[in-house]
Amino acid sequence: MLETLYTSGDYLKKNPTWHIGESPWKAREIMRMMVRNNLAPKTICEVGCGAGEILKRLQMNMDDSCTFWGYEISPQAFELCKDRSNEKLHFNLLNITQEKDAFFDLILVMDVLEHMEDYFSFLREIRHKSLYKIVQLPMDISVRSILRGELTKYRNSYGHIHYFTKELALQTFKDLGYELLDYFYTYESVEYLPESSDKLENNVLKRLRKRLGKIKRGLLKGRDKLSFTIHEDLAVRILGRWRLLILVK
Repeated sequence: MLETLYTSGDYLKKNPTWHIGESPWKAREIMRMMVRNNLAPKTICEVGCGAGEILKRLQMNMDDSCTFWGYEISPQAFELCKDRSNEKLHFNLLNITQEKDAFFDLILVMDVLEHMEDYFSFLREIRHKSLYKIVQLPMDISVRSILRGELTKYRNSYGHIHYFTKELALQTFKDLGYELLDYFYTYESVEYLPESSDKLENNVLKRLRKRLGKIKRGLLKGRDKLSFTIHEDLAVRILGRWRLLILVK
């Protein structure tokens, strides 16, 4: 029943852009992780690639010799991927665990584990499918989310059925025998891309509402970044607006 949320079209109804606006900053953070650890993969796979925009952004900023593969179980997301495919960027409507002989230099799992009913089995399955894995997880558990009762919102709106802190996330990989190489927090950000813009926003009131929303987000971002500068872990535990990017082997 949990998987049908993504295969039936219900997830697309709740999230019509499939989070495409988050793709630019996610791609930048992946690049930052690779540069920090001197990674130069020639084959990259993303599990749960959604609309495929992260892989497209990576391809735009990496060597032409790199080949990219996206795996997605949602037919609706797979349709969104098609326009992004090219000679070096491929998409499959398939569960990566069914690919018995597949192997990549790097596997990306960006904000996916929190959706999986059995993410332990999944992490065991992909362990030998690549040399490196970069995994991102939202830090949903925070003082803010608990006081405002937001965990059920994350479940109902985004399909999050598991919730993490930094300590729980890192311990998960240790429990499964992964070698932890690096990690850092990433800040949630949305960039309004042309292909995800709302064509209906064509009147003054809606444009004003969008501008006010942008100002509000800017103020919140300034507050969050100041708190983060003072104490990273404490800011995340209280405000919960960050995610954790992890490199394992």
